Order: sequence, then C-alpha cells, then structure tokens
Amino acid sequence: MALFRSVAQFGVVLAVMGIALGPVPLGAPARPHGAPGTPGVAGVAGAPNERGAAMAGQKQEDARALAGRRIVLSYPGPTPPAGVLQAIREGRAAGVILFGENVTSPEQLAESVAELKQAAAEAPHPRTLLLMTDQEGGKVRRLPGAPELSARRTGLAPDPLAAAAESGAGAARTLADAGLNLNLAPVLDVYDEPDNFIDHPERSYGQDPAKVAELGSAFLTAQQGLGVAATAKHFPGLGAAPRGENTDERPVTLNVPLSQLRSRGEAPYRAAVAAGVRLVMASWAVYPALDPDHPAGFSSTIIQGELRGRLGFDGVTVTDAMEAEALAPYGGTGDRALAAAEAGMDLLLCSARDPRQGEEATEALAAALDDGRLDRHAFAEAVARVDALRGSLG
Repeated sequence: MALFRSVAQFGVVLAVMGIALGPVPLGAPARPHGAPGTPGVAGVAGAPNERGAAMAGQKQEDARALAGRRIVLSYPGPTPPAGVLQAIREGRAAGVILFGENVTSPEQLAESVAELKQAAAEAPHPRTLLLMTDQEGGKVRRLPGAPELSARRTGLAPDPLAAAAESGAGAARTLADAGLNLNLAPVLDVYDEPDNFIDHPERSYGQDPAKVAELGSAFLTAQQGLGVAATAKHFPGLGAAPRGENTDERPVTLNVPLSQLRSRGEAPYRAAVAAGVRLVMASWAVYPALDPDHPAGFSSTIIQGELRGRLGFDGVTVTDAMEAEALAPYGGTGDRALAAAEAGMDLLLCSARDPRQGEEATEALAAALDDGRLDRHAFAEAVARVDALRGSLG
C-alpha cells in the first residue's frame, strides 16, 4: 500500500502543478517538443527527428496502408476472423479493441491474442499492435479481475488517492497478464447531478473537479508506470449529461456555459496532460459554447483549439465508438471517418464488432488522402503519433 500511496502522491503533485499553471494561451507551446497545430510525439526521445524520418518513409507507402494505421478494428465472437488477421498482416490496422463477447476463458483469450500478435509480426513493417479494452472498474470491466472498485466507490474510499492508484495498477496487471497494452480508462467526467448519465453507472470519481483530477491522475500514473497506456475520456466532459442522454443511442447536446465547461469539464484533463496521459478520447456530444455545429470528436475547434492548443496535449487522440447513434446525422462510416480525421482525431475506434466497418473507414481515409481532401502533412503527423505510441509499448 505504501507503494500505491507513493505513486498516488506523485500523481497529485502533477495534478496540482497542472491546475496551478492555468490556461495555456492559444499559440503558446506547452512542451519543448510540441506546439499547437503541429503537436510533437509525447514521451519519445528525439521525437521531432524520428517523426520526420517516419514521415519521409510514409511517402513511399500507398494511401490505403497509411489510412489503416489509424484504424482500430473489432470483431464478433471469440475467434479473430481471417479478414481481420489479413488486414493486420498487411499493416492496415493500428490495433484491436476487445469486448466481453471476445472472451470465453483465459486460455481462449491467450490464443486469440497470440494470433493477433503473430499477424502483426508478419506485416511488411512490423509494429506492436495496440490491444485494448475498457477496464474502468466496477460495472465497466471487459475482463475478469481488477479493478473491482468503481470510480464512485474509489472516490468514497477511506483513502481515495491510494485506492485510485491501486485501481490503476490493478487494471495494468489485469490487461498485461492477458497480453493487452492499452486501457480505455480512466473516465474524467465530473458529474453535475447525482444519478445522471455518468454517475448512475458509478463511472465518475465525484462532483469536485480537483478531486476527479487527482484521482484520475493517480489511476493513470500507476497504470502507465506498469507499461499499459491510459486513455482519459470523454473530452471535454460528459458530466452535465442527464440520465438517458447517451451518445451511443442518440444525439446529445450539452448547453454548458464556456466558463463552466473549462473550470469543471476540462480541469481534470489539464491534470492528466501534466501527468503524461498517452491518449485522450473525445466525446460525441455537441457543446454549443465551443462549437454549435459538430460533436467534439468532429470539431477542430475542440480538438485542435481546446485540447491541443489550450491544454497542450501532444499525445494520441482517439474517437469514441464510430458507430454511435449520436453520429447518425453525419452520414455513414466513410463520412464519419473523414470528419474525425479532419477534426484532428488520430485513431478511429471501429468498435461495431463488424470488420467491414474498419474497411470502410480505411477506404474513405485513403480516397480523401489521394484526392487532397485530407492534408498529407497533417495525416502523416497523425500516423507518426500513433506509430510512436505503438513503438513505446510491449
């Protein structure tokens, strides 16, 4: 427990430092190797030179191969389909997300993970495959095991900071033991009303943004310290969503004043960025105070302006589920993939358990890259960030 408390205290220091720094002015670099609009690669020594070399190599690859390196695939049932394995062998996938339906036993999961990793090893330019799931704790756990405490119960624990660090370390051990290297957690939403959308399933640490900041930072610091990448979600916050306002099921608009959005919703993300979180997932809700016309994950104002510009995040951005019903007004998979890429999302989460979804997203990105609708330099930057993340994980 002393180890967990030590890690947790380190996370608190980072969180407090991040909050104390205040807003980052637009246009001011947040880190030595990254600047808004041209973010660097987080956590990689010599990142600018390595990124430049990677981008030069990308010019030799066709658009379809480049596009695939921004796609996270999914599949139904316990066995990876031949099409998924083939896409991975051809280097046309950044990763795979796993759900409960993909797991029947530890032995079966180990066999599936081994198949996926072998396919990645057979790619023309082998890279570590991002193998991920949602292991938040409490009710949201795709794999049996830690963390058993939900975020709410963590916040109510006798020593919340130690409990958060223990949960993060537990999540890392559970995933690493299964051969996974990326967790789509922690949730950093600060809930407004008890029993609302995010509080009802116990997915929020609390109503105090400072508390959510320190506990979320303790979780991700402990988890990443054990080699499993963390994802802060759902930027810029779903804490104001009423019960039943679920972006998986319908379009959601959150009319939160800008001052409140920044002081409550975004505050934990500033701490998470200071703590070195590797990924940030964007919400599919619409925030009129920032952009009345697009969900956060389709908004360059929110992704490039708020997340990268104001908060200085230079890691990997990842969408929420691309099949979410909140996106119904924005067309099919191809249209959604293009909108997400244009907004600045690096990884596209094709989590419908239908491999064709990933193929459609890949084809749409490749076509837009070939005909100039997507800027090739920005595209190469996104691929380089994802590649750097993959290269840093086991």
